[in-house]
Amino acid sequence: MPLDYLWKSHAPADENELRAFKAELTISEIFLRLLLQRGISNRSEAEAFFNPNLQKLHNPFLMKDMDKAVYRINRAIKSEEKIMVYGDYDVDGTTAVALFSAFLEKHYPAVSTYIPDRYKEGYGVSQAGIDFAAKQNISLIIALDCGIKAIDKVDYALSRGIDFIICDHHTPGDRLPQAAAVLDPKRNDCLYPYKGLSGCGVGFKLVQALCKDWDLNDEHWYPYLDLLAVSIGADIVPMSGENRILTFYGLQQINSKPSPGLESLIKIAKPKGGKLDISDVVFMLAPRINAAGRLAHGKKAVELLRGQDLSLIDSIAQEINKNNTERKSLDQSITQEALRQIQRLKEEDKKSSVVYDASWHKGVIGIVASRLIENYYRPTIVFTKSGDRLAGSARTVAGYDVYQALLKCDHILEQFGGHPAAAGMTLKEERYEEFKNHFETVVSESILPEQLLPNITYDLQIKLEDLSQSFYNTIQRFAPFGPDNLSPIFRSDGLINQGSRAVGEGQKHLKLGILDPDTGIVMDGIGFGMAHYLEKLQSGKELSILYHLEQNIFRNKVSLQLRLLDLKLIEELS
Repeated sequence: MPLDYLWKSHAPADENELRAFKAELTISEIFLRLLLQRGISNRSEAEAFFNPNLQKLHNPFLMKDMDKAVYRINRAIKSEEKIMVYGDYDVDGTTAVALFSAFLEKHYPAVSTYIPDRYKEGYGVSQAGIDFAAKQNISLIIALDCGIKAIDKVDYALSRGIDFIICDHHTPGDRLPQAAAVLDPKRNDCLYPYKGLSGCGVGFKLVQALCKDWDLNDEHWYPYLDLLAVSIGADIVPMSGENRILTFYGLQQINSKPSPGLESLIKIAKPKGGKLDISDVVFMLAPRINAAGRLAHGKKAVELLRGQDLSLIDSIAQEINKNNTERKSLDQSITQEALRQIQRLKEEDKKSSVVYDASWHKGVIGIVASRLIENYYRPTIVFTKSGDRLAGSARTVAGYDVYQALLKCDHILEQFGGHPAAAGMTLKEERYEEFKNHFETVVSESILPEQLLPNITYDLQIKLEDLSQSFYNTIQRFAPFGPDNLSPIFRSDGLINQGSRAVGEGQKHLKLGILDPDTGIVMDGIGFGMAHYLEKLQSGKELSILYHLEQNIFRNKVSLQLRLLDLKLIEELS
C-alpha cells in the first residue's frame, strides 16, 4: 500500500539575514533563500560554493597520525616489506582499496589487496585476513573503511608480527587500536577541519600526504578522483566541504577520462551515453559495484576498478552486471515474501517489522528491510539463516535511532553493530521470537507518533511561471547533490490536471500535464511509481505538487519537466 506523506516546509530564512544577503548578491530571491538554507549567507561563501576549487582542500598532515602513517609506509618501502591493502566489501571499501593500491603500486611493487568474504568472514578486519597476511610474509596492513574498533584483531596481528595503519571514517569507541597510525577525522583528538570524509576519502588523504612527502605534483592523485566520487555518492556522506569539491572534480573525471574499469561499467549501466551526474553514480554504478560483494565476492569489484588486466575488464563488468540483475530479482521476490509474512501474521499495525526466513539470501536482506519501510513505515529488521545463527539487517525511519533500540536488546543478541540509521546483528534461532517481541516493546515505548509518519520536507513554494531554462541552469550550479545539499524540492499549488496516464513497465509510472489556470502555463510531469494517483487525478479538483525540476531529452529535443515526488488534492492539505 503506497505511503501517505506528510508535507513539511523547510525552516524559513531569517528576513534580516535575507535583506543583508540581497544587498551583497544580485540573484533571484529564490536562490538566495536556497543558499541560506545551506548555511551560505554572504557573497564570498556563495562564490566558494558555486566555484569548487581543489586548492581549498585541507593539508592532509592536519589529520592526527598522518605523519606516523607516512613514516611507517616509507619504512616499509625502504625495508622492502610486503604491504597488504585491506578493505570492506561495499562500494566505499572496494573503491578505497582500488584507489590506494593502484597509487601505491605505481611507486612500490610489493603490494597486494584483500577483501573479506561477506559470508565466511563478515564485516571489517578478520582473523582469516590476518592469518592470510602472515602466510604471505606481509608485515604491514593498510585497512581502509574499517578497523577503528578492531582492537582485538590489531592486537592479534601484532602478535604475528604485522603492523596496521587504520584509515577509517566511522565513530571510534572508547579505545583506539594499537596501530602504527590511526587516521580517522572523527577521533576526539583529531583537529582535521572536515569530519565528513568517506572511508575512501581518508585513504585519498593518505595518498595526498605521500605525494607531498615524495614531492609529487597533483597530477599523481588527480586521476583517482573518479573512484573517490563514486565512494562519496554511494556511502551517503555529507555533500559539503571537501566532499563537494572532490565530487565536483570526480564527476568531471568520470565524464571525461574515467578509469578503464569504471568506463566499462558505465557503458553497461548507461548504454545510451550522456553525461553522468551523482544520481547516476548512486543508482546505476554503485548498486552494480555492491552486487559483487553481495552475491559473489568483493574482490571482483576491486579487480574491475583497479583495471590491471585490460583484456579482462569487459568480462568482469559483465559478470558484475549479471550479479546485479540477480540481486534485483532476489530483492523483489524476498520483499514480496516478507510482505506476505507480515500480512499472514496480521502484524500490519505493529510499531516495528521483524521477519525471518532461513532461505533468504544474506546479501540482500538490508535492501529488503529498506523496501519494507517503503510499505510499512517503521523500524525494520530482516533475518535469515547464516551457519548456526540467524543474521539480521536493520533499517529505520527518519529520526529514530535503531542502534539505541538494539542496545536495549543486547541481552538477547549474540552480537550487533552499526549506527543510528542501520545495523547488523546475529542471534540464536531459538531466541528469535523472544527478540522479536522485545524489540517491538522497545520500539513501542520509545518511538514518537510523528516518527511513524512518512514525510517530505520541501525547500520553497513557487509558481510554474518561475521555472525557465535559466532557472534550471542555476539550480544545476548547486550540484553535486547529496546529504547537507539535497536537490531542491519545490511546491506549487492551485494546479489542474491536463491529461494523465500510466506509463512504463507494468504501467507503474504516472505521466501528466499540469496547468496553472492563472497564467495558462502547462508543464509535463513524471512520477515514478505514482500510477496509483490516477483515480485521484480524475476528480478535476485543484492539485498541489512536490517536485524536482529536471531536463528531459527525447528524440534530441530538450525540455523541462517536473519530477513529481507527491501530489495532493487541495482539501487534503486544508
